[in-house]
Amino acid sequence: MRIHHATLLCFIFKIALHQVSGQNKTEKYPTENLQYIDPKIGNVGQLLEPTRPTVQLPNQVIRMAPIRGNYLDDQISSFPLTIVSHRLGEVFSMKPAVSAITPASWDEKMTYDHDLEMIRPWYYSAYLVDDEVTLSFVPGKKAGIFRFQFPEKSARNVLFGLYNSEGSWEFKDGKELIGTETYASDIKIHLYGMFSEKGTAGTGTKAGISSQQKLTGKGARAYISFPEGKSEIEFRYAISFVSAEQAKKNFDNELNNVDFETLRTAGEQAWAKVAGQINLKGGTEAQKRSFYTSLYRTYERMVDITEDGQYYSGYDKKVHQTTRPFFVDDWMWDTYLAHHPLRTILNPVQEEDMLQSFVDMYKQSGWIPTFPVLFGDNPCMNGFHSSIVLLDGYRKGLRNFDFNAAYEGMVKNANEATMLPWVNGPKCELDDFYHKKGYYPALAKNEKETVKLVTPFEKRQAVAVTLGGAYDDWSVAQMAQELGKTNDFNVFSKRALNYKNLWNDQQRMFIPKDSKGNWIKIDPKFDGGMGGREFYDENNGYTYKWQVQHDIPGLIGLMGGKQKFEADLDQLFREGLGRSKYEFWAKFPDATGLVGQFSMGNEPSFHIPYLYNAVAPWKTQKHIRFLLDVWFKDNIFGIPGDEDGGGMTAFVVFSSMGFYPLTPGIPEYTIGSPLFEKTTINLLNGKTFTVNANKASVVNKYIQSAKFNGKVLSKPTFTHEQLMAGGTLELEMGPKPNKTWGLSE
Repeated sequence: MRIHHATLLCFIFKIALHQVSGQNKTEKYPTENLQYIDPKIGNVGQLLEPTRPTVQLPNQVIRMAPIRGNYLDDQISSFPLTIVSHRLGEVFSMKPAVSAITPASWDEKMTYDHDLEMIRPWYYSAYLVDDEVTLSFVPGKKAGIFRFQFPEKSARNVLFGLYNSEGSWEFKDGKELIGTETYASDIKIHLYGMFSEKGTAGTGTKAGISSQQKLTGKGARAYISFPEGKSEIEFRYAISFVSAEQAKKNFDNELNNVDFETLRTAGEQAWAKVAGQINLKGGTEAQKRSFYTSLYRTYERMVDITEDGQYYSGYDKKVHQTTRPFFVDDWMWDTYLAHHPLRTILNPVQEEDMLQSFVDMYKQSGWIPTFPVLFGDNPCMNGFHSSIVLLDGYRKGLRNFDFNAAYEGMVKNANEATMLPWVNGPKCELDDFYHKKGYYPALAKNEKETVKLVTPFEKRQAVAVTLGGAYDDWSVAQMAQELGKTNDFNVFSKRALNYKNLWNDQQRMFIPKDSKGNWIKIDPKFDGGMGGREFYDENNGYTYKWQVQHDIPGLIGLMGGKQKFEADLDQLFREGLGRSKYEFWAKFPDATGLVGQFSMGNEPSFHIPYLYNAVAPWKTQKHIRFLLDVWFKDNIFGIPGDEDGGGMTAFVVFSSMGFYPLTPGIPEYTIGSPLFEKTTINLLNGKTFTVNANKASVVNKYIQSAKFNGKVLSKPTFTHEQLMAGGTLELEMGPKPNKTWGLSE
């Protein structure tokens, strides 16, 4: 059989794309939504962490962003071959250099021109103005390609180093590079790389360099120099968490017969697929940029670390065989609110794999994780919100995970683990007190800590722990009910009401108590030390007043009814600091994006504007539009707080579409105010969910009337089942509020 040359080339191209992505790339996805993604949005933080302009494939291991303080810096320190975990470190530093190599070369920074830097989710390029080098990068799953374009008359060097202390380098035949770096003290990450040209290589440390081709130890470095005439050099590489042999296999799997442009095209298509899952009509250019960039952020993590049907687990320090993806890198104190619920809509199969990953971590370590990363469960923040995530998935119809084992782990966490912030492991005397008395005991101001397990900086966070524990226990109770475990349901349902034990009627706040049951006299606006951590966590009592998503009717009852509930919500957005901004933020740096005492920049606040739907839905519409407009701009300052790898931007995605998961664990959405005239979600079950917000605009933000699937909708909610069945929510929008819509029971 004779094959035409063009046909043959096309055939080879399709095979290459398939090797890169593991998908059938004969399907081409529209790319028009990609124009609205700008990874620079939020690259300068208000007070704390900025977003990073991460270049990666959706939910994949290779993540690259230039190492710099933030976007205001005009120098780059290095480029990581991968970011191992969101905000928890990188491995294998790399940089080009055009001058003679000395030990100081590794510490020299590279000046770049912001206007000559191109950042797309699948492609990065920067012009290093002092060195006159153009550097480009494209990611694969476990692999990537860097391209260096050197000036004609200069040295042509590439330098490698370690971000962590231990590692090794070995060159072979002037083209091949094998490396290791020890991450988190005990995880050896493996590198296999190949240069497009032969060079003269060597190794060294801070003390000096040599022509030695192999070096192991602390601070190990490597370099390679290329002769004149080779102005363009490529470095192709893959990494593995399993073994050196697997790193080479990952290289072969992804990069054989795949060039730079092919990988770039495949990456663009991977992002076009996920960005094309939600289509918009109407809205402003800025709103679309904020929306699609937020959507991109939600795919930064979790990441799939499986390699050829196996993965290294930091939970038992072993390599496991598997037939499905294993995911790590999640911060559930942030992501349970909106990030995981968004994935149950957009990719429920992937969410099931993530839920099973949590179960596998439980089987390997003895605990269901709260901040699962590569090296294990990072003991961050407070609460066992993994229980909420597991319940939420189950109630939304996800069954392809071992939910019986998940429930077993949920109960173990609830009964046997310590609730102390930033501590993992078995319970202590404070937890026994909680289980007996129904609240976490606090110390009086200036009282010395006597429990050794309490961390000196994070303190007890007694109110935050009690409120979070009540929600977590509610989720265990609800899962028990789903699985027919009546006794457990009764026990945990009672514990779900523990939040009431700290409600103080006089102060109309959740106030700490000591171990004798006495109220501790505090100013809930400012007391509690740094971040209020002696009593609250990162926010003050005004935020934690609303931390009862699982029992909103009960919270309304504590406050004395709907009228007082609404009045207190109003006051939240109006309450002053009572002191200067610098004094307030010196103690509460996480409480950014303030409107009154409401903090848009921190996760415990996300659900609060939607609480108005219980009493005055038009005020939800008012506040959501205001908050999106004020705090989520399409520029480098456009994120009001620590975005946390999709935790905050998932709020933007939901709120911009016009609905939000007010109570994860209840398969229902509460309605806000859509930014766009039409939002269409292409569900993976082949159906579409549509929000038609007729006449929606910057001016027309209020709902006048609503229908769902053509039937009058008089309450501001609809179910997950209705969404996944391909329903249509139709809203008539106007410039002034309809104060009666949504109040029907």
